[in-house]
Amino acid sequence: MTRERLVPLIVAVALFMENMDSTVIATSLPAIAADIGSSPLELKLAITSYLLALAIFIPASGWMADRFGARTIFRTAIAVFMIGSIGCALSHSLLHFVIARFFQGMGGAMMSPVGRLVLIRTVGKHKLVAAMALLTMPALIGPMLGPALGGFITTYASWHWIFLINIPIGLLGITLVSLFFENLRAETIEPFDLLGLVLIGLGVGGLAFGMTVTGIKLVPAGVTVGLVAGGTMATVAYVVHARRMTAPVIDLTLFRLATFRAGVVGGFIFRIGAGALPFLLPLLMQLGFGMTPFQSGLVTLSTAVGAMMMKSAVPRILRWVGFRNVLTWNALVAAMMLAACAAFTRETPVPVMIAVLLAGGFFRSLQFTSVNVIAFAEVESARMSRATSLVAVAQQLSQSVGVALGALVLETVLRFKGQTELGAEDFPPAFLLVGLVSASSILLFARLPADAGAEMADRRPAASDEQKAA
Repeated sequence: MTRERLVPLIVAVALFMENMDSTVIATSLPAIAADIGSSPLELKLAITSYLLALAIFIPASGWMADRFGARTIFRTAIAVFMIGSIGCALSHSLLHFVIARFFQGMGGAMMSPVGRLVLIRTVGKHKLVAAMALLTMPALIGPMLGPALGGFITTYASWHWIFLINIPIGLLGITLVSLFFENLRAETIEPFDLLGLVLIGLGVGGLAFGMTVTGIKLVPAGVTVGLVAGGTMATVAYVVHARRMTAPVIDLTLFRLATFRAGVVGGFIFRIGAGALPFLLPLLMQLGFGMTPFQSGLVTLSTAVGAMMMKSAVPRILRWVGFRNVLTWNALVAAMMLAACAAFTRETPVPVMIAVLLAGGFFRSLQFTSVNVIAFAEVESARMSRATSLVAVAQQLSQSVGVALGALVLETVLRFKGQTELGAEDFPPAFLLVGLVSASSILLFARLPADAGAEMADRRPAASDEQKAA
């Protein structure tokens, strides 16, 4: 097997573990909450703390890979993730569980961006669409198995084992990386922006946790306001700081590139809805429809099946219609599939729900791959490590915002109705809102040039007016 195919498959082992873990825990939230004396809505902290750790520590991943080598950082990341998984399995309280998930996120923070950086430097931009599709296909086995496997383990064994299964997968990943990864380093190492890392960490942390704890009475209202205000001030301080740095930890000047801006900002907005879906669906199926975790997992499995079906077709679709058309119109269709979940009731036939989720997974997969690729269309090689870090931060933070937004809508509905227990009728507003948010991403995608990413899609660039006249 050639290196161009081997590298994506090796990276996919780590993504398999990470993606399966996120879908497994979403299916098992009610059982975990009951066991540790918490509520499913409070356990959104466990999901958000993981995503938050990713967003905080990802900015350092590019520099660390350049400094210490991709193989060294990748192996370390897998090991840290495995230790966090063991901590989750041993947790007996919400606090311990949140801390263990945060530690998991520290390891996960290095996996995706470093793997993507190695992929780009190995295969080059002209083959990136096919490589991204090859990378994502094995990784999708994780979320495909996650809901059903997590539901099966939770229903017939114990939720603790959903974290312990990461250990053999992680050991396999470390072995493959040791055998086949080159320890790629940058030729020139830029100075590390420690102050920038602290500021962006405080900014992202304050904003994300402030939004997360709003409305669930885990902390006083004053502390919540302080978190949001402090996060906002730290973010503004980082923007000022970054303008004075030649090599900031998060390079905001990348947003001057039209394709990068559309891929990151448009992708962020679209992923808010996609990030809320794995949180909302299992709660609807189990608390609203009375399904067991295993039954819920089997239904939500269809979203990953749809995603797998799309992957092999992505290069042909992009070559046929181009990035701008795909990103614009497909975002609208995928958002409609999200909003369609609002129509699910106890009387909705399971095959109908599966069909909607299958179609949704199909179109979201096309959107994710297209967004992941277009962001790098204009990025030069010297800035690629900073670009991959920034892309990864935006991806993970958008999922955190999606979980927080979905939970906030549910909490608002309960407060408005004066109830404390969720029912199936409480979920439609959440699905409609996250679908609307995802649909709004077309405002950025539609502004892309017609020939954006033409080289990556293996399309001929659009002819200029002078060329047409000639």
